Amino acid sequence: LILFRTFSHAMWWGTLGTVRPFPNFNSEKDARDIQTALESKDSDVNTLVRILTNRNNVQRQSIAESYRNLTQKELCPALKKALSGGLEQLMLGLMMTPSQFDAHRLRQTIEGIGTDEESLLAVLCTKSPQQLKDATIAYKQEFGRYLENDLISETSKDFTKLVLAILKKEELNSKEMVDYQLIDQDVKALNDAVNGKKKDPAPWIQVLTTRDSNHLNRVLSRLEDLRGETVDKTVQSHFSGDLRLGFRTLVGSIPSIPLFLGQRLHSNIKKGSLVQGILISHSEEDLLCVRIEYRRLTNTSLYSTLQKEYKGEMQQALLALCRSEDL
Repeated sequence: LILFRTFSHAMWWGTLGTVRPFPNFNSEKDARDIQTALESKDSDVNTLVRILTNRNNVQRQSIAESYRNLTQKELCPALKKALSGGLEQLMLGLMMTPSQFDAHRLRQTIEGIGTDEESLLAVLCTKSPQQLKDATIAYKQEFGRYLENDLISETSKDFTKLVLAILKKEELNSKEMVDYQLIDQDVKALNDAVNGKKKDPAPWIQVLTTRDSNHLNRVLSRLEDLRGETVDKTVQSHFSGDLRLGFRTLVGSIPSIPLFLGQRLHSNIKKGSLVQGILISHSEEDLLCVRIEYRRLTNTSLYSTLQKEYKGEMQQALLALCRSEDL
């Protein structure tokens, strides 16, 4: 047992996330401290933020259970009552499981008047096939609706086909080997599809959503050599509307998801809900890599930027998720 514990702890510290299991974790103590914070005169928001941003998701679920046992009440409604605005949104996001959080992010992009195609694509293109399957299940549990049906009713034509293909993406090529024949075949299919009088998006949808990123990087690099222009330029010249946006997002995220997210943070650093979404969703996965790419892009650390752009408890929460400076 001791060996297993040491091994799993070592494995965890090898991850690329910024939020890690809190050492000497005690869910009962955390639940009592949260209860005290919620019952204090103006709610001790500082304590709520300090505890919940310094525990990983499994630990936060355990705190919610201990709080339920202690008070016979649910933690999320209590947090909702004590908090407001962006901070409420952030803390409630932290209390969801990763698949619930993805489901809520997807729902936000399609509910209300008009679909936020850019945000919808950004979530879909930065999740693995398994994460998308989990989010689809969570979506049905959370909202009593089918994600696929909602996407069909909120999008149209070829863009619908693209979005559904990303949602159900299955990497059909073998990751273990470089299939040069398939690379040639894919480059030809993509090139032929934009060379004719009528542009055919079907091969682009098919290739971009059924291959792994290593294969696609080779394909897209070869396509650029063949055409003498960036793939982004090819997409901009030959497709339009939402479909163009979809292909650009997909092509932009294929070389490196952390780079794509770094660029997204750089362009939208003042949009609190977008920044929260990325930090919460990637804090236990690859936020260290996102931080590195952000530093490379902007010559400034993400930590310093958040410090400058946000104030008070929101700043405290975002900095805790970001975790540290990159000098």
